[in-house]
Amino acid sequence: MKIATYNINGINGRLEILLRWLKEAQPDIVCLQELKSEDHKFPEKAIKDAGYQAIWHGQKSWNGVAILSRTEIRELRRDLPGEDEEFTHSRYIEAFINDLVIGCLYLPNGNPYPGPKFDYKLRWFERLSDHAQDLINRNLPVILIGDYNVMPTELDTYKPEKYLNNALFRPESRKAYQELVDQGWTDAIRTLYPDERIYTFWDYLRDAYGRNAGLRLDHFLLNKKIAPSLVAADVDKYVRGWPGTSDHAPVWIELSEGEVLETKRKKNIAEDPEMKSEKRVGSQRPEPKGLKAILNTLPESPIPLDIKPMKATLVNEPFDEPGWIYEIKWDGYRALGILNDGKATLMSRNNLEFGQFGPINELMETWEMSVVLDGEIVALNEQGTADFGALQNWRNKKSALLAYYVFDILWYNGRDLTGIPLNERREILDAVLPKDNELIRPSQMFEVGGIEFFEAAKRMGLEGIIAKRADSLYTADARSREWLKIKAKHRQEVIIAGFTRNEGTVKNFSALAIAVYDRKGSLRYIGKVGTGFNMAKQKELMKLFEPLITAESPFEVEPDVDEPSQFRPRRMGAKATWLKPVLVCEVEFAEITNDGKVRQASFKGMRIDKDPKDVILESEADTDLVLAEDDLKATVNNVKPKKTKQVSNKVSKSEAVKIPPHQLLTSRNETEEKKVDGHLLKFTHLNKLYWPEDKVTKRDMFNYYHQVAPFMVPYLRDRPMSLNRYPGGIHGESFYQKNVKDKAPDWAETMPHTNVEGEQKDYLLGNNEATLLWMASLGCIEMNPWFSRVGSPDNPDYCVIDLDPDKQHFDQVIQAAVEVKKVLDAIDVPSYPKTSGSTGMHIYIPLGAQYTYDQSQLFANIIVKLVHKQIPDFTTLERMISNRKGKMYLDFLQNRPGATIAGVYSLRPKPGATVSMPVTWDEVKPGLTMRDFTIHNAIGRIKETGDLFTGVLGIGIDLAKTIKKAQSIFK
Repeated sequence: MKIATYNINGINGRLEILLRWLKEAQPDIVCLQELKSEDHKFPEKAIKDAGYQAIWHGQKSWNGVAILSRTEIRELRRDLPGEDEEFTHSRYIEAFINDLVIGCLYLPNGNPYPGPKFDYKLRWFERLSDHAQDLINRNLPVILIGDYNVMPTELDTYKPEKYLNNALFRPESRKAYQELVDQGWTDAIRTLYPDERIYTFWDYLRDAYGRNAGLRLDHFLLNKKIAPSLVAADVDKYVRGWPGTSDHAPVWIELSEGEVLETKRKKNIAEDPEMKSEKRVGSQRPEPKGLKAILNTLPESPIPLDIKPMKATLVNEPFDEPGWIYEIKWDGYRALGILNDGKATLMSRNNLEFGQFGPINELMETWEMSVVLDGEIVALNEQGTADFGALQNWRNKKSALLAYYVFDILWYNGRDLTGIPLNERREILDAVLPKDNELIRPSQMFEVGGIEFFEAAKRMGLEGIIAKRADSLYTADARSREWLKIKAKHRQEVIIAGFTRNEGTVKNFSALAIAVYDRKGSLRYIGKVGTGFNMAKQKELMKLFEPLITAESPFEVEPDVDEPSQFRPRRMGAKATWLKPVLVCEVEFAEITNDGKVRQASFKGMRIDKDPKDVILESEADTDLVLAEDDLKATVNNVKPKKTKQVSNKVSKSEAVKIPPHQLLTSRNETEEKKVDGHLLKFTHLNKLYWPEDKVTKRDMFNYYHQVAPFMVPYLRDRPMSLNRYPGGIHGESFYQKNVKDKAPDWAETMPHTNVEGEQKDYLLGNNEATLLWMASLGCIEMNPWFSRVGSPDNPDYCVIDLDPDKQHFDQVIQAAVEVKKVLDAIDVPSYPKTSGSTGMHIYIPLGAQYTYDQSQLFANIIVKLVHKQIPDFTTLERMISNRKGKMYLDFLQNRPGATIAGVYSLRPKPGATVSMPVTWDEVKPGLTMRDFTIHNAIGRIKETGDLFTGVLGIGIDLAKTIKKAQSIFK
């Protein structure tokens, strides 16, 4: 029997995820926590259609628990015995299923500590403990399951020092949990995995679950009657990687029919003779029970005889990122090793056969398998480092040791492995690759900091390092951004277009004229290389050159091969002999000069494995940009765009949305009462000057919001509001108010929300004109809605680029906005600009609530990095003002839960009574100013233009396609 627990964190918002997991995992019984659903809103029909009966005790806010079962459920309790005057919420439900008593619980979080909520947590724990003792005393098998919000030991958190004062890790909580266990309960996970860090909860930081930076909060406690039946336990960690999922992952245990606990313990894969590798709990695929078990899950496939290797993208600097592993960048020939029916072949990256490395073939042919390997053939010198020059004549180099370093396995005994993550392919490689042979060796992988590893590679004189995402799939014949190379030395494959001889030389040649193809397919001269070959090498090269000599230059415009340079100011009398451009060699150089020539180049060896048509000048991509693109791509791969009703992008004309013809408040009285949306509102201090310099009163503000409401409310509806209050006007003291519990009118709609500190708040929803005017009556000059709505709080409707200038003229803000548009236009992304009403501009990109805040922020990060590269002189990506040095901040971090900016059509508490106004891109040009749109002219402009912002709420972009296009354009 399989029993699971899952803190779903909002059952209606994550119902599709729950149903998907139920279908895949097939648990018999499931306990759910944090339903965030009132009883009448529980999705009973969908659960029943999935094959489960259910009982539940709902709660409008963050609590509520449920039990699902494939068989009959008999409810026993809907709460714990005893009462508490504070924070009374549904946190416990108990049922009788299959002769088991199942208690499903959500123990209070207790944060912040110290405080009344923590005291309540301990009291609730005491109630649980009393009830648990009563259950222990009965002669029935009992399991207490759920989110205990307790990390029992240091082993249950990846960083204990971070949680010293957290209610989840306080000694009092841990003691209470231990006292509960000491009644005679078995902690299932800790019993089966006594020494491992196994987590069930991860925060929302990027790939936190992937790098196992989590906590263990979800526990199964089994009484002595049922504990001997415990067979297995695990965490379906991969579910945490699904878009839009809870911060917890499902956890499950397996019970047998008999008593097996004493003989059944954690089985390590290394105990299986077919798979010598450590088991990883909660991996992204089902846990293998051995090599055959893994292979049986993979598709059968004929051996790929013509496959080409996956390629890495060159980036400009090393990095430290979780989820990446590192290898040495070997200085040799990339080779696929194919062993098919006892015949071994080594193939180059262009499907050319290497026939000169016979010993490798002969060794492979002794293996009893069919396999396709990926690796690098090198010649090792006496120091054990790869010597590329020695590789070409390794038989004649007594000190050179031939080696084939294998770093990947693509196919094995009829199974295609390219569709599983790298870390799993490496497990298989480690299991099947024969050991203890110096000729064919595994290329070691290092799980260390990339920067530290790169510095070590430089000290050792290595060519560089390779960084690979641990979960990367193998994409043959593609240059992936999930594999990155960082060079310690500048190396480049080049075409030998000719050779030169200086006046008076006795050498066969003085230098090689080298070239690359540009992206248009034209051969481009990039200078000469005059070192790196002795007389013997020159003679060897001349034999290759002689049949290729031609009187015609291979370049469209013949280059001056004797031109002076900064470092060689006089001419040497060099004469060129041109060659057909078919030979490829590798050179090392100091830099590429401004005119595109190599400086201080040295010959390293011929590249017989390289097609000259593929030789282009390899440019370094920006590491930060590549990582951001890759992170975003990884998170959106499994996102299926939601089918949402499209909102017309056409400009709404004034007759489509009516502006009230009359002002709301027309008398000179200090106080008036008016009915709005059927609700009586009282307006006070109407003659108070809110903008003293502009003689604009509080009355004027009310009248503005009354008239703009038909256009503004659609952008506030269903959105939690952060109230920025200026009760004394723009020069008075201001403060933010988010919680309106017991303060908002009875008719106002709110959203219960618990923040990261565990504080419970009620956010006001800006659902109608009455709410808009009530906010204004509090002194809310500007309106600050969330980017997401109450129905999809984790999924923003749009992404925002915020241009935040410091000392720049507004024309430079316009210049930056235009650069943003150029980038977005290049990848076919629609965008909608508006003035901030202060000093900057906001550019909105519709997402259609299909993606998370993290994904939105990653996308914005990519855009601003591309923009910053175009205008680095006056823009910055520095978040801290002190580090900006007066430059304009390209802000992408606004795209986070709970963050707000001034909404569309909002007034601003700035001199001039300015308005945050949508504009057309044609209007975004020098001469546009903030004061073009104020309380005095905004209504007239809207009557003329209609709503220019409707596309913001339309169908969102497809991020997967967008990132793919960006990667193809911005290489």
